[in-house]
Amino acid sequence: MIWQLLKRDLSMLLPGGRQGGTMLPVLFFLAVAMLYPFAVGPDAPLLARTGGGVIWVAALLAAILPLDRLIAPDLDLGVFDQLALRGISEDMVVAVRIIAHWLSFGPLLLVATLPAAALLGLEGDTVKLVLLGLLAGTPGLAAIGVMIAALTAGLRGGAALSGLMLIPLAVPILIFGAGSLARGEMSGIALCGAISLLLLAAGPFAGGAAIRAAREG
Repeated sequence: MIWQLLKRDLSMLLPGGRQGGTMLPVLFFLAVAMLYPFAVGPDAPLLARTGGGVIWVAALLAAILPLDRLIAPDLDLGVFDQLALRGISEDMVVAVRIIAHWLSFGPLLLVATLPAAALLGLEGDTVKLVLLGLLAGTPGLAAIGVMIAALTAGLRGGAALSGLMLIPLAVPILIFGAGSLARGEMSGIALCGAISLLLLAAGPFAGGAAIRAAREG
């Protein structure tokens, strides 16, 4: 059943699905990397010094875009009610949704980091740290996104509220992930990964509780 849920979620979230919008965050991510050099000018040392942080900010903003499609459509259609009748808890559904959400944007974002790094003139060691940081941090962003989507599902203006809630909650991941670039060491990435693991552990329970409250309300 878990595999079937994952296949269903991926079929919706990946391009061509009912809610497929995977390419939009990636295109937004690349657009930020393309526009930033025009904003600061052709200063190669400045781009190399700040480009890693720009990639992190772009990844954070790109993670906001699909939040309104993660939970609300299924809640409106009564999908969670049908799954509950089959004995599948909301916590389990949210856990699978987090995995599907990350698979729908995380790997593509990592691939898009390579051309973005080339546009910003990042060196090989910096690119490696950015990739490792995103690999450690994007699962946490996915967990935060699904939790917030569950909390705001059914609320008027939920999409705008989701973005406002995600940014402060994602700041610790951004601080440690981007901070590792300034020091050039792995300790920040390790802390970023630890935060992601904590969010992955708490996300299904928080999201499941929010969905149960929305169903009962």
